[in-house]
Amino acid sequence: MKKEIISTDKAPAAIGPYSQAVKVGNLMFASGMLPVVPGTGEVAAGGIAEQTEQVLENIKALVESSGSCLGNVVKSTVFLKNMNDFAAMNEVYKRYFTSDYPARSTVEVARLPKDVLVEIECIVLV
Repeated sequence: MKKEIISTDKAPAAIGPYSQAVKVGNLMFASGMLPVVPGTGEVAAGGIAEQTEQVLENIKALVESSGSCLGNVVKSTVFLKNMNDFAAMNEVYKRYFTSDYPARSTVEVARLPKDVLVEIECIVLV
């Protein structure tokens, strides 16, 4: 099997030596996505709800650039700066994943790049 690099300018560019996503076979492994506004490089204004929405919009753009859709996300991992934000994050998350939910892990971390409140990575069937 050959790996294919997936990227789009409709999601934030990688801020290090990694790819936005890598496709192998019929699976795409998306790197952790931050709540960074594409084009500006700025963190989305607001709290956990606004940052979660920006992250999921970025993931949606990346997934769609691969020819797939959010309904084909099979696994996601959510990294939260504060687990007290879980309910607010979940309210936004369930607007993007409405049925046949992906498997998911959510963990609290000490710190995230750019001092954001949330980062999400996923595995997608393409």
